[in-house]
Formats: sequence, structure tokens, C-alpha cells
Amino acid sequence: MTRVISGIAGSLRLEVPKSGTRPTSDRVREAIFSALASWGLTEGCRVLDLYAGSGALGLEAASRGASEVVLVEKNPGAAQVAGRNARTVLGAFAQAGSSAGSAPRIEVVRQSVQSYLDGVRSGLRDREPLWDAVLLDPPYDLGETELTANLAALVPLVAADGVVLVERSGRSPEPTWPDGLALLREKRYGETALWWAEPSAAVHPAAP
Repeated sequence: MTRVISGIAGSLRLEVPKSGTRPTSDRVREAIFSALASWGLTEGCRVLDLYAGSGALGLEAASRGASEVVLVEKNPGAAQVAGRNARTVLGAFAQAGSSAGSAPRIEVVRQSVQSYLDGVRSGLRDREPLWDAVLLDPPYDLGETELTANLAALVPLVAADGVVLVERSGRSPEPTWPDGLALLREKRYGETALWWAEPSAAVHPAAP
């Protein structure tokens, strides 16, 4: 089991798939959301959680005030767990009533990350970019070529002042950033490495 750290659903326990996923530790999740908060990317933001597993990262964002969260997970069992966890978080908003404000929109998509992104891009046309924060926590054995393709597909989908997070093993190389995304900062927590990127023209203040 894991838990939501803070927000409306704070301390609620979430299910974890029996196999095939690697939950982000509380310490790393807190670091991720401290950075997002320092950039003003929590309250009212649109969040895309790729390789979502249990959905813990995206649901943490929902608990902390995100207005829209999309969880993309290919594994059928994990996607079912993410769906149940989403209902748990939305239940916390229902219990809190008006004091919680509007409940976020949470969608679970059972699809591969690349096919999902390609489909969204093909329908984007003249619409505004869809997401303020994109969180990628892929399996450690995901190939660098596939990760690079994911990042390239994200370029037109991220708001100008948005960010992209890649969480990987500390032994992994820095992701290859496509044109349109540039490294913002790198942090390491034990065996976990976090790389933050931003649209190339964006400027963010230093996060704590």
C-alpha cells in the first residue's frame, strides 16, 4: 500500500498493483510536489501522469488542487487499480463537500503512452497546449529510444510555462531532450534521479 501525502485526500491509502510497477517513495513524491508548488503548478493545473501504475503521482496532484488529471497506463491490472484509487480520491472530495471546492476531473486511460500521445497530437490542431505538468515515471527497463519518442511527442502538448518530469534510476543516463524541451534541473534521491525540463522559451525560478 501507499498513501496520498497531502491535500484533500491526504493520508488516504492507495492500492498498489501486485507486480510490474515501482511506486515512488513518499520522500521523492514530496520533493516533486514541493518543486511544483514553488512554480505555481499545483492549484488549478492540468496534470498528465504517464506510466501511471497505481496513479499515485497524478492522484497526489488531484488531492493538492489540480483541476484535471489524466492517468495513462497500459497494463490492464494496474489501470484497474488506478481507477479504484481515483474513485477513492474523488470520494474524499465528496466527503469534504463545499469546503473542498470543485472536485478535479480524473480520467484513467488504458493505452500505451506513445499511442496515446500520438492520438492526442493528431487531434490537437489549433487548440491550446493541454497540460501544465507532465509526470513520467517509466519502468526502469524502458529503452532510451522509446523515452525520447515520448518526450518528442509531448513538445506541442505542454503549456509555455509548464514542466515535464522524468523519474528514473540513478544509474540511467540523462534523457535525450528533443527540440522544444530543455533541462531545467536535476535532483537525486538515493537510487532515484529526477530530471525536470521546460519548453525551450520558458523561464522558471529556482525550486527549493
